[in-house]
Amino acid sequence: MGEIGITLGLLFALLALLGLGVWVGFALLLVGALAMALFTSAPLGAVLATTSWGAANSWALAALPLFIWMGEILFRSRLSEDMFAGLSPWLTRLPGRLLHVNVFGCAVFAAVSGSSAATAATIGKLSMPELSRRGYPETMMIGTLAGPATLGLLIPPSIILIVYGVATEQSIARLFVAGVLPGLLMTALFVGYVVIWALANPRAIPAEDQHFSFREKLSRSRRLIPVMALIAGVIGSIYAGIASPTDAAAVGVVLALALAGAQGSLTRTVFLDGLMGATRTSCMIAFILAGARS
Repeated sequence: MGEIGITLGLLFALLALLGLGVWVGFALLLVGALAMALFTSAPLGAVLATTSWGAANSWALAALPLFIWMGEILFRSRLSEDMFAGLSPWLTRLPGRLLHVNVFGCAVFAAVSGSSAATAATIGKLSMPELSRRGYPETMMIGTLAGPATLGLLIPPSIILIVYGVATEQSIARLFVAGVLPGLLMTALFVGYVVIWALANPRAIPAEDQHFSFREKLSRSRRLIPVMALIAGVIGSIYAGIASPTDAAAVGVVLALALAGAQGSLTRTVFLDGLMGATRTSCMIAFILAGARS
């Protein structure tokens, strides 16, 4: 068999395993073991053990469960509600009005959670009922949530950038710095699209029934302070060279727990559910990394 035939055969085996419902990490591990058994003379058990340990034995990878845990805490606390309430008064005059809450909310939450799934779930839970009640078009509600939620893949602390940095042995701090400008550019493009769509379809946007004075806007914006402090504490410490991504992740968890506790939303159930959610997600990603390295 030529190299192309071997590659296609292994790809077919991987797709077959995934189609049968085998977990992604185990599917990758089985395909790697099959390739080594058929086409190399290396000791299978020793190689798999070494590569699996090498994939998991990384100090940088320790940032992964910590950032995931921070996102889980925020998802279950009232910090996300405060973020929504602080953003909405400033966006009523912009074409598209509260549709921009989805865009800016996703950008801000991506900067404190690093997860697209957590971003979509959190912002959607807050904005969709309110936007539906006010009569915004469903297609734009879903679009302005699904598109900007992907900013969690790009804006640091991105979980995907951590996985990529560990897998390719790149500096995670440099990857975080490199993700800032593209993330802001993507946010601006999403905002621009909503503005153009709103100007082209003015009747689709319901009239705003709430009007806020400048003092009321400032008063509501105070609820953004905890979220912005969390972003500054985590991302600022990395960019300033004070802490590594792993150290900053630990700082983020402590700050998230402190803020949730100060707001009274940190209960024993919230703490344990967030911890177990982070554990499950981290184990899933660790298995995928181990399988990809095999």
